[in-house]
Amino acid sequence: MTERESSWEKLPTEARHPETAELDRLPTARIVELLVEEDRRGLEQVRAAAATIARVADGMAATFAAGGDVLFAGAGTSGRLGVLEAAECPPTFGTAPERIRAAMAGGAAAVFAAAEGAEDSEADGRKAASELGRGDLLVAISASSVTPFARGALAAARERGARTVLLTCAAPAGLEGAADELIALDTGAEILTGSTRLKAGSATKAALNALTTAAMVRAGKVYGNWMVDLRPGSRKLEDRALRIVAGAAGIGRDEAAALLESAGGEAKTAIVMARAGVAADEARRLLAALGGDVRLAIARAGSPC
Repeated sequence: MTERESSWEKLPTEARHPETAELDRLPTARIVELLVEEDRRGLEQVRAAAATIARVADGMAATFAAGGDVLFAGAGTSGRLGVLEAAECPPTFGTAPERIRAAMAGGAAAVFAAAEGAEDSEADGRKAASELGRGDLLVAISASSVTPFARGALAAARERGARTVLLTCAAPAGLEGAADELIALDTGAEILTGSTRLKAGSATKAALNALTTAAMVRAGKVYGNWMVDLRPGSRKLEDRALRIVAGAAGIGRDEAAALLESAGGEAKTAIVMARAGVAADEARRLLAALGGDVRLAIARAGSPC
């Protein structure tokens, strides 16, 4: 065994789980129970990191408000989770695809077909982060914390003056200074040895959900608990936009539909029109002046919010 292989063997994400040494002999129901129990333990790690995730979310919101971009970078399952998070932001929060994006080791093809060797290229990681600069934010995702692609992206981003975050499922010891912010979810051994698509993947997805959602709330993309900047790109989302306007403004569906039509399909604009009693142009002006914050726009127009 080489020295490099020995270092991998010592990773907590590669350890054997003490309860599943005979996984192949367990009843199927017990296998399922163990998997669900371990996912719960992973989520407990996310909850324990809530303060750090909140701090990073505030930084992401500030980055976005100042015109900076956010890049998720990772390999394998970690990379795919970053791609998924970036892909969900435009329809949910109305963000431009280039503002919150993802870089996957091995490129777009690796999202659908495994390209495991791609994670070993630090140079590719550096290239992925090469367009970042001051005012931008990199979130590197690496279950083990040692993936060369993620490490390369971190190094390049820091050299270019971007803020950096490392989201990992490794223990925090030894990772000090790896990034400006460290979200370490010490999830430990997997039910299936080394398969970090399981508990580590679930914990990573939960952390990313919390991070982007909290950041977008702070960035004015939410009013109450309504996703008021959604893009109604399907019949389901068109109906959701209608229900959001009706519910947020306290009006009927017919009135909400008429306002949405006048607002060019913009739920935020329609809500301000309804709550503040202003025309579409004035609603847009208020929103633009107040960072897109619906509550502040309504208050500025003199209506109770």
